Amino acid sequence: MSSSLFLQPLMLGRSISARSCNYFTSRVVLSPPPTPSCSFRSQAFRSSLSSSAGAFSGIPKAHIRAICITSSASSISDNQSNIKMDEVKELTANKMYGGFNKRYSHQSKALSCEMKFTVYFPPAASEGKVPVVFYLSGLTCNDENFIIKSNAQRAAAEMGVALIAPDTSPRGHNVEGEADSYDFGVGAGFYLNATQDKWRHWQMYSYITSEMKTVLSGPSFSSLDMSRKSIMGHSMGGHGAFTIALKAAKEDAFKSVSAFSPICNPTQVPWGKKAFKGYLGEDEEAWKKYDTCELVSTYQGPSLPALVDQGTADNFLAEQLKPETLQEVADKAGFPVTIRMQEGYDHSYFFIASFISDHIKFHAEALNA
Repeated sequence: MSSSLFLQPLMLGRSISARSCNYFTSRVVLSPPPTPSCSFRSQAFRSSLSSSAGAFSGIPKAHIRAICITSSASSISDNQSNIKMDEVKELTANKMYGGFNKRYSHQSKALSCEMKFTVYFPPAASEGKVPVVFYLSGLTCNDENFIIKSNAQRAAAEMGVALIAPDTSPRGHNVEGEADSYDFGVGAGFYLNATQDKWRHWQMYSYITSEMKTVLSGPSFSSLDMSRKSIMGHSMGGHGAFTIALKAAKEDAFKSVSAFSPICNPTQVPWGKKAFKGYLGEDEEAWKKYDTCELVSTYQGPSLPALVDQGTADNFLAEQLKPETLQEVADKAGFPVTIRMQEGYDHSYFFIASFISDHIKFHAEALNA
């Protein structure tokens, strides 16, 4: 098996957020399954691999280890921050297609830790207010994966739409077991509000729907028209996009929703069952309020244009994603969703990059209607 396969995601992720590597130079080595002391716990490594499992589909993560070479002190916890509450700090700014990718950090009240997010401001933002599209990433990702890998900025610049990419979970709490697996804990917040005390800081639903609105009302974001917003996501983030749009429809409506390879029926699949049991407890009735199919079946909100793209070569299609169930439920409920099965595409950002322009244009039409 060629090691060049493993190097590609690291080369793509040029600005990797790391907890244990400040200046990150990495090579990836095939090795026997590691001992518990060098298991898949390094957040730096998990961030470097993050493409919602797509780039490494079918490769056991236990057989991969990272060697990080740092030029300064290592292991700085994400929640050990000098940022004051309500202060938003700009970290980086990179010009792209005439606009700017800007990355920020702030101290989150909802999650009790420092959080990072990225905004793409299109060229039109320098002249007036622009509508926004939230993008929620999938398992193992942070706020940078979409910004670096999708090339969504090209269509966003053309259509005059801002992109907002939050992180996928709180970080730096060092809860026992938070990094034991890729599909639960750090990088796997599932965009819900946890009710189990151990995971009390995992309040991603409130973070996205409430706190982000407050943060984005600050002076750095005066060009963003938060009254015109849509939402999309990938995999776990597709689940999050749909559940947030459906749940928030009456009090804070999104104009449209879309997803790549979403977890459509999480109460019935392994990823969802594991996450919901851990975050929400044993009561399966409580799980239903974070299940897209359950929410669609009873939806009574305003019109919500919905688009899903799903690759037919996705390794997770049959076991984890269940778009056919969403189609059945939507047809029965009279909920208008377009589900496009894309022949030969997998779960990776190669798939997302191939169709992201369609999604940006879909949202732009709804936002400008």
